[in-house]
Amino acid sequence: MSSTVAIVTLGCKTNQFESAAISEQLQKAGYRQIDFEAGAELVIVNTCTVTAATDSQSRNLIRRARRMNQQARVVVTGCYAQVDPESLANLPGVALVVGNEEKKDFLARLTNLDQAAQVQVSDIRQVKEVEALPLSSFEQRSRAFVQIQNGCDAFCSYCIIPYARGRSRSVALPEVVKQVENLSAAGYPEVVLTGIHIGNYGQDLQPQLDLLGLLKGIENSKFSGRLRLGSIEPTELPDDLLNYVAAADWICPHYHIPLQSGQDEILKAMNRHYTTAEFQRLLESICNRQPEAAIGLDIITGFPGETEEQFAQTCDYLRQLPFSHLHVFPYSRRPGTPAAEMKNQLPGNIIKERAAQLRQIGAEKLSAYSEQFIGQTLEVVIEGGEQDGLRKGLAQNYLPVWVAGENLNQGDCLNLRISGQWKDGLKGTLK
Repeated sequence: MSSTVAIVTLGCKTNQFESAAISEQLQKAGYRQIDFEAGAELVIVNTCTVTAATDSQSRNLIRRARRMNQQARVVVTGCYAQVDPESLANLPGVALVVGNEEKKDFLARLTNLDQAAQVQVSDIRQVKEVEALPLSSFEQRSRAFVQIQNGCDAFCSYCIIPYARGRSRSVALPEVVKQVENLSAAGYPEVVLTGIHIGNYGQDLQPQLDLLGLLKGIENSKFSGRLRLGSIEPTELPDDLLNYVAAADWICPHYHIPLQSGQDEILKAMNRHYTTAEFQRLLESICNRQPEAAIGLDIITGFPGETEEQFAQTCDYLRQLPFSHLHVFPYSRRPGTPAAEMKNQLPGNIIKERAAQLRQIGAEKLSAYSEQFIGQTLEVVIEGGEQDGLRKGLAQNYLPVWVAGENLNQGDCLNLRISGQWKDGLKGTLK
């Protein structure tokens, strides 16, 4: 058995959660986890495959692992491993390629790296249930993630994830509640509900359930702390859910909602099932209920066929929307998706220029949103790291808050008075 292990993770919070669960399994089995740069004997690369660029990043990490330790055995898992295992298996140093479904018994697959089949990847679209990975702690984190769901049935035209993660499948309510309770009891002040498509939670369970039912189950449990929702599709935020979240002071006033385009023709080409008018009404309804709520949007720029006029319409649309955070994704042609075969693929320089313009709009929105909290008090959880003598924390509304204090520890939950804006967030003082 290898004595040292390094884990490197690309992509979403679901991957981060699964890497943490794998890490816990390995450490319990006697492995000593070290930094990736230290040249471990066993290196696990948990890959993302959202874009061709992330595939390239994964391959580069595998090569770097071998450069740092020629004897290293590399195990590759995650979404890239799921959709294209053979190309990864052919890279020098790769001892094993493990699919997403196989992560649940990851440790057992490491017992005979010399004898085991090099590729252990099943057809994930045939999997009908999800088995929650056990996890009791998150090292070096003040927030804990709980996976409530996996897979996606949306089939957006630019996205490979339904093929990499399989159909939407939900973790049973008692399992989610138990995980949330355990992490809260372990001292984590914030728990984040994650998944690939959490707004679809419970639709595959018997009896059927929904996200609101899950939240009520958590409310009636022994959970004490604050809860944050992961990304939710705009078509899966009904009024009863919005009303519940607005009235629950234990749920962070923070919504992460993928928009993807501010132009209806592009939304249709993306296979997104809403219009810009419907999306705007949703955001306005959130703001009417929670005027100070943080609203983060995802947007893709440079989608095939996006004209200069359509891009300008997206910019104008964003300027009038009420939101706080903008996550900009330059379109990247992903083989295996319908969008990759579409005509009028845009050149990279145009996509890069448009992404820069959108990020500027996002920066202006974030600054305007942040400014309203100067003079107010926010609840902040201290995170790791220090800069210029200040510690960084995260407020309920997803704003970074920097504070001076010698005796602050990661995970401390404090009420801070906001004195001004600083760097990418706010500066606060202890009350």
